Amino acid sequence: MNTTSGASPLYRRFGTLLIANRGEIACRVIRTARAMGLRTVAVYSEADADALHVAAADDAVLLGPARASDSYLNIERILDAAKRTGAEAIHPGYGFLSENAGFARRCAEAGIVFVGPTAEMMEAMGSKSGSKQLMEKAGVPLVPGYHGEAQDDKILADAADRIGYPVLVKASAGGGGRGMRIVRAADDLAAAIVSAKREALAAFGDDRMLIEKFVQNPRHIEVQIVGDSRGNLVSLFERECTLQRRHQKVIEEAPSPTLNAAQREAVCEAARKAAGAVNYVGAGTIEFVSDGRDTFFIEMNTRLQVEHPVTELITGVDLVEWQLRVAFGETLPLAQDQIRLNGHAIEARVYAENPNKNFMPSVGRIRTWRAPAEVDGLRIDAGYGEGKTVSPNYDAMLAKVIAWAPTRDLAISRLNRGLEETDVRGVVTNIPFLSALITHPDVRANAIDTGFIERELARLTPAEPALTELELGAAVAAILRSEELAAGADAASPWRAGGGWTAVGARRRTFVFRQAEGERKVTLRYGDGPSALSIDGRECAFASSASARGGLDVVLDGVKHHASGLLDDHEVYVRTRNGRFEFHWVDPFGTEDEEQAGADRVVAPLPGTVVALLVAEGAAVEKGAAILTLEVMKMEQTLRAPFAGTVKALKCKVGDIVQEGVELAEIEPKG
Repeated sequence: MNTTSGASPLYRRFGTLLIANRGEIACRVIRTARAMGLRTVAVYSEADADALHVAAADDAVLLGPARASDSYLNIERILDAAKRTGAEAIHPGYGFLSENAGFARRCAEAGIVFVGPTAEMMEAMGSKSGSKQLMEKAGVPLVPGYHGEAQDDKILADAADRIGYPVLVKASAGGGGRGMRIVRAADDLAAAIVSAKREALAAFGDDRMLIEKFVQNPRHIEVQIVGDSRGNLVSLFERECTLQRRHQKVIEEAPSPTLNAAQREAVCEAARKAAGAVNYVGAGTIEFVSDGRDTFFIEMNTRLQVEHPVTELITGVDLVEWQLRVAFGETLPLAQDQIRLNGHAIEARVYAENPNKNFMPSVGRIRTWRAPAEVDGLRIDAGYGEGKTVSPNYDAMLAKVIAWAPTRDLAISRLNRGLEETDVRGVVTNIPFLSALITHPDVRANAIDTGFIERELARLTPAEPALTELELGAAVAAILRSEELAAGADAASPWRAGGGWTAVGARRRTFVFRQAEGERKVTLRYGDGPSALSIDGRECAFASSASARGGLDVVLDGVKHHASGLLDDHEVYVRTRNGRFEFHWVDPFGTEDEEQAGADRVVAPLPGTVVALLVAEGAAVEKGAAILTLEVMKMEQTLRAPFAGTVKALKCKVGDIVQEGVELAEIEPKG
């Protein structure tokens, strides 16, 4: 290793660390910082006053209102929070200001250690176009494309024609799939550029675009690198993040199941060469796209990545600890030839979103949160918990479920078990979708590319199957258990007698459950002996109890089944060997007010900002025509006409901040 004496004054020992972020990454950084004996400071918005990262830190400072520009993106307020709490260093996490060179520069000017690269390194590598020019000089293989500064429409169109369709239009600054569009024909280019520029400007404050050849059937490979201030630079193997949707990573694993040993060494060497071109200091990721034969550099992320845990699990390295040690000015703990690869790790991102409704974000209060124990290779990195609120103001990621095992196949099985044992209620999550994805036979066989999820979406989001006797029995057991707990611990309570006592003295009790395909009726018969359930004219012996392993033991005709069941108001959530089920219990003593907004209205599905009106009043539209674009939780959502007709009225304008359920356009049906 290079042992050049003396570290830059930008890196020095410190005792108090401020984390300029929120959610699971803030909790993650706090965990390692505290283990290293550092005092930690959290910052938060008004929407996050009760957040987990606030409770985890030693001190916390309110930045301002919920909007990110008034809180987590407000450099002045963050620096003021550091000054008020005596924080000598700031860790930016990922997202928000993590790749903002201006923020890194302001930290240096204020005498605060920025846990990351210098502003100059960010500027060199953070610009997709600038970094590609630098990589070309360094001999790193590039995807054919246009990375120039000129941005007028003709130059971009000429570049696309020269490269050849399909092309990828994407923001020069930023990442995460924002400001990125695939364009397959010249006629679609202009609209794609307008949309991508608007999204990029909103997300990164920079609407410059670059154009690249779209690699067919691509795979996404990335290499974790870390450099110190003494001239040492290492790679910690590669990750594969091919399973994506709309350029957003969904599943990440390490090492890549696609590369052989020679390819692995080649891509890691290219990554070290890329980072070495700017004498990189800190943790970063060099991203590549592969067509199955060749691998091309696409960009560098000058920060820690969401998927860093899979690298930690196969190397035994705590990357946050290494970041902090580099910021102290220390030499990297290991040389390149001391870093070992052990086993396989895979990670799934749990989001508050509904895959069955075009992945619409879900907001609200989390009523219950159940996660498996972190044993047998499982790791849970969470930023939320029971009672916490998912706000529409930020990214909808709730947690990451990560699994390690000696082999890829076993790691996938462990991850699936972790997902099956994770339950979040109060908001809709993508957990069933994730489970269906990682158990798909083509995923198991690694027969995938970055378009896999879109092609297989119907199979990955199937209609909920009909309820069997097991699910109905588990639902009855969940209701009985809920009533037992509500009765309290009084041993004399008739709910604890186990014989089916009811307040009205009846020997039967009927439950009505409503699912999409209709209602199912279940009758519970009590007697001096065993109880029985009558379902669709068939009677079976029934018993239930709380399970020693958590959840419920449901006995049907002498066979004991393990299940999970939860009653939330009148909604029943059940998990059995057949999958996850959600349905409604028609409580005979409750009220049933189930009016919903009709599907014939153009309404805001969630709070958001109107960013584009795509039709004019009086325009004739067909069913499915795009009416307007709404920005919700940092992503654009296009609202469409529910039927053919005429736009009678637009009830909003660009820039309006609208609340959930507000009608935004009125469509008069075709006569």
